[in-house]
Amino acid sequence: MELRLLTPPPWVDYELIDSGHGAKLERFGPYLLARPETQAIWTPHLPASEWQRADATFRRTRGEEGSGEWYQRQPLPERWALNAQGVRCWVRLTPFRHTGVFPEHSAHWGWLASQVQRRVQPRALVLFGYTGLSSLHLARYGAHVTHVDASKPAVRWAQENQVLADLADRPIRWLIDDVGKFVARELRRGNRYDLILLDPPVFGRGPNGEIWRLHEQLPQLLAQCARLLSQQPLGVLVCAYATTISALTIGNLLAETMAPFDGYLSAGELAIPERTTRRLLPTAIYAAWSDREIAFSG
Repeated sequence: MELRLLTPPPWVDYELIDSGHGAKLERFGPYLLARPETQAIWTPHLPASEWQRADATFRRTRGEEGSGEWYQRQPLPERWALNAQGVRCWVRLTPFRHTGVFPEHSAHWGWLASQVQRRVQPRALVLFGYTGLSSLHLARYGAHVTHVDASKPAVRWAQENQVLADLADRPIRWLIDDVGKFVARELRRGNRYDLILLDPPVFGRGPNGEIWRLHEQLPQLLAQCARLLSQQPLGVLVCAYATTISALTIGNLLAETMAPFDGYLSAGELAIPERTTRRLLPTAIYAAWSDREIAFSG
């Protein structure tokens, strides 16, 4: 297994300006946003006056990872468009500090493109797909995509992104479902996929109140996903956020899961460099398996 630190390629419409004192200052298109970041325990590089220029600042009202409220220095649109490395999408200020865009994911998009383009219309499964940017990039590259998420608002947002990105004619199935139940049904149906992406939360609820706990259920879910793979799979990618387990843990689990298949494994951290100092802000961990040597852009 190869351990790596990946950073996304530069974006025109996004940049991390600064971080520290438990927060990060970012630009999403024309707007500066300041929001909590538990990893940033160091001191900000920029003075407080620069942070005060943020168009919106998120402040928690309940718990470290709970909901909160955006305080806007000037009224912002309900949503605005962003170019996510060639795929246009909508940005929104949510009550949970998220914006619907995770720029660090683009560190994997080049690899996904190279995998998809090796085969005519491969089948890709995206689990916990949220607002759909990885699904849209897969469809853009030529894959038939099945996108699953338990959140109806998130799937609706993803569908709006598909229209905005001018990819409405691409074959994407948008499904609101509990991931575990969906995977079990797909196994019974005998459906198979060439490429599987998972972006699971630490804790979550399905549409009917089903409970998801990463530590308890990821091993079984990955084992089921391995059974969903085609006879000549292209890859499996797992990303995880806000978890106490390490990238090596995810890598070991994926290595165990994919032991019956010949291939290559990579695991590590995703991080975003600051504009001011190039200091790296850790954002997530990942593990990836491929049938051929893995080459990421970061």
